Amino acid sequence: MSQSSSPNEPRPELQTAARASVATARRIVIKLGTRVLTHGDGRIALSRMFSIVETVARLRSAGREVLLVSSGAVGLGREALGLTSAPTELAERQACAAVGQTRLMALYETGFSRLGIVTGQVLLTEDDFDERVRYLNLRSTLMALLERGVVPIINENDVVSVDELAWGEASDDVRQVFGDNDRLSALVAARLDADLLVLLTDVDGVYDVDPRDNPDARLLETYDVSTSEHAVVAGASKSGAGRGGMRSKVESAAIAARSGCDVVIASGKAADTLDRVLGGEVVGTWFPALSGLPARHRWIAWATAARGHLVLDDGAVAAVRERGASLLAAGVRKVEGTFRRGEVVDLLALDGRRLGRGIVCCDADVARRWCAGERPSFARNHHALVHRDHLVLDPT
Repeated sequence: MSQSSSPNEPRPELQTAARASVATARRIVIKLGTRVLTHGDGRIALSRMFSIVETVARLRSAGREVLLVSSGAVGLGREALGLTSAPTELAERQACAAVGQTRLMALYETGFSRLGIVTGQVLLTEDDFDERVRYLNLRSTLMALLERGVVPIINENDVVSVDELAWGEASDDVRQVFGDNDRLSALVAARLDADLLVLLTDVDGVYDVDPRDNPDARLLETYDVSTSEHAVVAGASKSGAGRGGMRSKVESAAIAARSGCDVVIASGKAADTLDRVLGGEVVGTWFPALSGLPARHRWIAWATAARGHLVLDDGAVAAVRERGASLLAAGVRKVEGTFRRGEVVDLLALDGRRLGRGIVCCDADVARRWCAGERPSFARNHHALVHRDHLVLDPT
């Protein structure tokens, strides 16, 4: 397999300089996948785990802030319960998570405490992002931990939050915020204005085609999410992990990059990978940070769940896309779902393509009547169904 630079990538001789922002990142979120923390037989990879702990300790000593988003609880629980195969029932996976989470934290506590570092467990559910007040409080909690020199160990609360554990089960729930730790880590990085997100997995980075099927697959050194040049890569390769695979990682990296955070996807199997990434070396695939969206727009775009859909006609699509206009009721062909005033909905084109998301100014029933031509009394003060200040468009 070869490594390549696309036309919008820096020349190889300039690559280290280009990654200077990675090397100087002060606030860093590191996501550890299950395949990084475990061996092929499911046992915990202690030497690999404690090598990462030592790297984090050095970063803390250098005055850098680090948050870990860690998988591995279900695997540890499975081992503790003596299960010979991966559990298939949701309740069994939740039981494994309950047992394994304490063991996972015990390992981190042991490793970090020997190096004089305090850790804090942070278990999150979708409601912590979905409800804006809790979303705002989350930042305060994590910032308080960082200010006291604590390394937060973050995971989805799998014992009560089923979306991640039910990854293999069919679901039509449009309200999902995150369903794996890749996206969770991106949302945490966005919420905390992190400088760098490192997604450690079991492959070297993002390839132009699936390297398992094509020996000539090229590793992309740089992935620019502001262009659509490499859009095919999002589904081209999978990491081998049990849930999101490479598609999830690329989508999550795009969230963080659009929030103003550099991202590197790299293999965590080698002991020195994290040190090399943080040294600005050309390791893995780098997603350069873009100009960050305002905090409220980040919440609209990614952190909360959509309560419904507004289907726009071609004129409305052109108005919001090309002229930056607010969305008027007259341009909405169909209102789907049940939502309340102030909640977020997806905006769709007639062909079903998602255009973006926005905050609606009225309940769903009122919106349906308004779009059908019945002008509500409050419309004297609200001319738009979704004001342009509360609207975030997807990249074209």
